[in-house]
Amino acid sequence: MHELSLPKRWLARPPRATVPAHLRPWLTDPASLTARITARCLRFRVMVLRQALDHPHPDEADLFGLRPRNLVWVREVLLLADERPVVFARSILPRGHASGTWHLFHRIGTRPLGAALFANPAIVRSPLSSACLDRRDARYHHALDAARPQPAPARLWARRSVFHLEHRALLVSEFFLPAISGLDA
Repeated sequence: MHELSLPKRWLARPPRATVPAHLRPWLTDPASLTARITARCLRFRVMVLRQALDHPHPDEADLFGLRPRNLVWVREVLLLADERPVVFARSILPRGHASGTWHLFHRIGTRPLGAALFANPAIVRSPLSSACLDRRDARYHHALDAARPQPAPARLWARRSVFHLEHRALLVSEFFLPAISGLDA
């Protein structure tokens, strides 16, 4: 499925008027999402959906100064809390950044990428940005297809940031699924 709309505008802060109150802390907490989820469930697990070369979405390509037809490494996973999918995560790594610095990207398997990123003090994270995606965006469909049989909300809120190590970058986007509301604390 192709993206049907123009690239989404990612905002530095989620607008209070449109973000559900229970999602605001998830969208704005700069700490490890993996750690936040793990603290709120008995069993945390990463389910790898795919890891392959693919084309980035236009807004992802823009971040790296690439054309959407360029190939990048894409890793898509579900984060599960007590076997409930709560987050669909999508990581983008330009092909030229995959060796050396970001070698962990290919060897991480079902271990949480977030834990590895926050464990290395040399990795610098850009500020979070957020967006609201709907059915016009292919990532909305990827997230909901992966999380079935959850109900399909009209919109999904997401956050993203870029992690930098030795002048190479990795984009991590996290899409909050309806079951995240069960983890409020």
